[in-house]
Amino acid sequence: MAVDPICKMDVDENKAKFISEYKGKKYYFCAPGCKKEFEENPEKYAEK
Repeated sequence: MAVDPICKMDVDENKAKFISEYKGKKYYFCAPGCKKEFEENPEKYAEK
C-alpha cells in the first residue's frame, strides 16, 4: 500500500487511478483533487 501524500489515506498501487511522478518517484492519490494539489506544489508534499 502507498500513502496519499496529501490526505494520508492508504492507496493500493495496483488499483490507483491517480498517479503522478516527481523526481523519478511515483506518488499515488485517492482522488483527482489530491493529485491536483500535489502537482501544484510537489516540493511541499514529496518525500525528501
